Amino acid sequence: MAHTKSGGSTKLGRDSAAQRLGVKLQDGQSVNPGQIIIRQRGSKYLAGANIKIAGDDTLYAGKSGVVKFYSKKKVRFDGHTRYVTVVSVV
Repeated sequence: MAHTKSGGSTKLGRDSAAQRLGVKLQDGQSVNPGQIIIRQRGSKYLAGANIKIAGDDTLYAGKSGVVKFYSKKKVRFDGHTRYVTVVSVV
């Protein structure tokens, strides 16, 4: 006979796996074609020269070279300007 009443079970004790998003290669690192530079959701970083965008917004290299990050001013649809970070391969 049990000395302690059973605690029962829960329907909520689960968690999803992390998505492993973020910057994978830094400014100045060399890159080969197809190599992932940034995994992201949405357009936090914009694609510059020699960068391609995957279906899940991942940025990857279009050709061999060196990764370059830079900031530039962009006009939004409502006329406001904002600074965006652009990634390119030079």
